[in-house]
Amino acid sequence: MSMGVPIGVFSGYIGGRVDELIMRLMDTLMSIPSLLLALLIVAMMGPGLFNAVIAIATVYTPRIARVVRSSTLSVKQEEFIRAAEARGESRLYICFREILPNISSPVIVEGSIRVGFAILTGASLSFLGLGTQPPTPDWGYMISTAYDHLWSTIWYWLWPSVWLGATILGFNLLGDGLRDVLDPRVEESKVM
Repeated sequence: MSMGVPIGVFSGYIGGRVDELIMRLMDTLMSIPSLLLALLIVAMMGPGLFNAVIAIATVYTPRIARVVRSSTLSVKQEEFIRAAEARGESRLYICFREILPNISSPVIVEGSIRVGFAILTGASLSFLGLGTQPPTPDWGYMISTAYDHLWSTIWYWLWPSVWLGATILGFNLLGDGLRDVLDPRVEESKVM
């Protein structure tokens, strides 16, 4: 979020060749499957929690930037943006004081949905031994170490798997609920 939101707002507001260049870079990153890109980044940087966080941030930045950019493009045509430009406000002021508060709903919803995907990617990296390292607890690492006992005892891998799935499901439901609350078009479709 901290990387994708500024990139998306800036790219959408500035437009032109800068927008094209930034979005083509984002499209290039999005064309690589998420887990594969995360594996490539962690393989280059080495295993560890910090490197896994960098990899996950790099993987999900383009997706958030695209959502933020599309919302910015729709808001940038509004009259209050034209008024801020006429007052002589800087681009930075317009991006973060005028546009960002008006696109917060889709940004919050997209962020809550992406948290579940980020948790799954982090657990996958830990399962493969490239994420968090012992003694730091991680569901992916717990499932990986229980793999040797897969058929002898179910409890070693069942509970970390259940809690991982429940957490991801919880964040997805949170995202759906936030979308229902924050998106006025959802309420209009329920009335009709």
